[in-house]
Amino acid sequence: MLATSVPLNAGWLAVPVAHAADAKAATVTYKLVKQSEAIVTSGVKQINYAWTPSVAAKTTEMLHVLQIDLTNKYVNLNAMAGKAGSVTTGQSVTAMAKETGAVAGVNGDVFNTATEGAPMGAQIESGKLVVSTSQLKGMYAFALTKDKKPVIDLFTFQGTVTAAGGATFALAGMNKSAYKTEPDKAYSHVDALYMYTSDWTASERPTASATKATEALVVNGVVTEVSASGTPIATPIPENGYILRGHGKAAAFITGSLKAGDKVTSTYTLKSQTTGESYKESDFQMMVGGHTILLDQGKAAAFSRDINGVSGSADRARTAVGYSKDGKTAYLVTVEENGGREGVTLKELQQMLLQLGVWKAVNLDGGGSTTMVSRPLGEYTASLTHPTSYGTTQRLVSNGIGVYTTAPKGTIKGITATSGATTLFIGQQTTFQVKAYDSYYNPVDKLGFEATWKISGGIGTFKDGVLTAAKAGKATVSVKAGTASSEVGVEVIGASQIERLTVDSGSVILRPGAVISVPVKARLKDGREISVPASSLQWEFKGFEAKASGGKLTVTSVEPGITAGYAIARYDGLGTAAILAPGSEKVLADFEDAATPVSFSALPAETTGTASIIGGVPGRETSNVLSLYYDFTYGKGSRFAYANLLGADGKGIAIDGNPSALTLDVLGDSSFNWIRGEFVDSKGKQVLVDIARTIDWSGWKSIKVDLTKASLTTPARLTKLYVVNLEQDQDERALQGELAFDNVAIQYPPAAYVPVKPTIVLGVGKKQATLNGKTIELTTAPFTVNGVNYLPLRFVADALGAQVFWDNAARRVTVLREDSIIELWVGNSEITANGVRKKVIAAPINKNGSVYVPVRVISEQLGQTVGWEPKTKTITIR
Repeated sequence: MLATSVPLNAGWLAVPVAHAADAKAATVTYKLVKQSEAIVTSGVKQINYAWTPSVAAKTTEMLHVLQIDLTNKYVNLNAMAGKAGSVTTGQSVTAMAKETGAVAGVNGDVFNTATEGAPMGAQIESGKLVVSTSQLKGMYAFALTKDKKPVIDLFTFQGTVTAAGGATFALAGMNKSAYKTEPDKAYSHVDALYMYTSDWTASERPTASATKATEALVVNGVVTEVSASGTPIATPIPENGYILRGHGKAAAFITGSLKAGDKVTSTYTLKSQTTGESYKESDFQMMVGGHTILLDQGKAAAFSRDINGVSGSADRARTAVGYSKDGKTAYLVTVEENGGREGVTLKELQQMLLQLGVWKAVNLDGGGSTTMVSRPLGEYTASLTHPTSYGTTQRLVSNGIGVYTTAPKGTIKGITATSGATTLFIGQQTTFQVKAYDSYYNPVDKLGFEATWKISGGIGTFKDGVLTAAKAGKATVSVKAGTASSEVGVEVIGASQIERLTVDSGSVILRPGAVISVPVKARLKDGREISVPASSLQWEFKGFEAKASGGKLTVTSVEPGITAGYAIARYDGLGTAAILAPGSEKVLADFEDAATPVSFSALPAETTGTASIIGGVPGRETSNVLSLYYDFTYGKGSRFAYANLLGADGKGIAIDGNPSALTLDVLGDSSFNWIRGEFVDSKGKQVLVDIARTIDWSGWKSIKVDLTKASLTTPARLTKLYVVNLEQDQDERALQGELAFDNVAIQYPPAAYVPVKPTIVLGVGKKQATLNGKTIELTTAPFTVNGVNYLPLRFVADALGAQVFWDNAARRVTVLREDSIIELWVGNSEITANGVRKKVIAAPINKNGSVYVPVRVISEQLGQTVGWEPKTKTITIR
């Protein structure tokens, strides 16, 4: 978590976007390398590629592809919409696929969360126009004609309403949110006539249109109701009807030409801006709007509109759709941004698609919207193909492109072995199942044969479908049923593959009864970063006692007088430590007093909400909490909703001393917004701290914020807890939500640790040394082996204020100091320093029962410098 100090009058902090890809594109070349391929259904493959850089230090990105054979008579594409087909109620791509029966799919059109969230471009489902195009420049769309020919083109909507008396009026669009037209920047609904169908389920038609509506309800081609001027119709829209919504001249047309009982005709077409040809909705099987064109005629195309609005020059997750030169293959593609993957720029995406062999392509909604789902062989539903920007959480989007199969039931073709995880750690378990699929690669209800399992590689035990990993290595789990067989590769990570092992305990006060979350992650030498399961870890405790369970430590006792405790996590002999310090904690606010003074404020002025002390909140039913409700629907730019903590004197909650951390419980709303806290320090400056950069959870969560780098001078005051929705990528976050806060406290550390900085002088072959000028007698003299000077480890560690522990079975030495854990192995020239693997000049050796290390190994790891005088063979450590 970050902490920053800014002047008091600063309203907010802009978050800079790193344009890393621009720099790497100039110096590094990339190549698509296929990693895996799987059949989803007959005619559909899911293929994963690595975007591999020529320089190993650069990040390898991942491109995920759904390759669809459009000549396969059983395969088709269609638009997927929001819940129950609504264009104004978004849902996840997984939910869309489940609702419509899609075997695979990706997210679709861009949309504006500041309004109803309807697609910006056109949407056609099964030959029916659901949403029209917008009057925006360069917004391409992807479509499939009724004879399955792919099309990427610019379309405009043209429509006419004809009254019974012959009067006509131009129809501006269907099921559209309000927007500014291009290039004139006019309000879309001023003097315009729009059609709204039952697919529009929002309460207003639409919000923020700068107009008052006059409406007519049409059912089966007959006007059944006309509203008074400026008054919307309350009658729900039936499936066989629609509402004509007009303003200004269009309103005059409605009131002057449409009467209840009159027949009315509404016609519309889509016109290609490139060919001038007009199309009926039934000419297309499906259509989904997109953003800029990416490729045309097998070449990178000039962007058809400004890409700043989609962070086109920054590394982001991406979604696109394209097709081959012969029109026989469609490609749905996503680029991953998660777990060390950075995503790509739009220019890089163009190069990826070119290497893939795509002829024409259009950009779809990206960033947090990027989602791909696909159905694994033998399964009945599609699931996430790769993590989203939020991990397993999926953003609710306006629409998507679904892949469907109409293949009949076939005979059993094969089986597949599935597992909850194929990358394991020693001690971890995973369960395997066998699923069957038919000749069209669709799932089969019953296998009809007994399955026999087998495992090769000797990495663990396998019983009743459960693999328990016992040692590092790779293996193949195979299953056979009748004449069909399947296998899946499994990898068990070993210590030799790990570059760094880290544990994040946050800023924790070591005290009896404390429950400390200790997630451990391993970064592998190949760049992967994986969480180590609790079942794979062994714990050692120095300075305190605790019980470890489920990734948490419960402290049972703390040794008196210690200045630091060490929770050492070991995996396969490799160790890292959470270094914990005793200290104290002060509760700032538990909100039990309903009269606790709080207030609400917001920026810009259009932002609304409340801050109040309430009870009965789920998870805190018997206590009070601070509630912060916010509505960012209106206004422009970045938006802020503040819960002002007034304190007894109206100036905030007083804080003194030297706090190390802010702790609090937060009830999340999965809005993906940003939570911050505001302090005012002793100089009157505003100090802002990040509490959560992304609210990607619901329910209660305990959070610790490190204040040691916040430059917070005391006495200070905690003045605000607030939520932020930045202007950049604003459409990826919810505009409305409610948070709750409880148990706000400040933690204080013990006295600051000051490392020992002695001066040590030793001579090779001499048992006498000096420590800060005082003569010391060594049990063994330093010596030289192959040009490397060795020192007695325990003497140097003791002199530098460290503790030394020897594990005879592992032939491992652990050196602990309040700011460090260093581990060395006799005969091994690799050490770990705070969990990071490092190569040293030579391996420690064991001589006469004592461990000796190269002079620089421990000294420099503990912050000392080493001098060498070859003439006198004198070593100076200072």
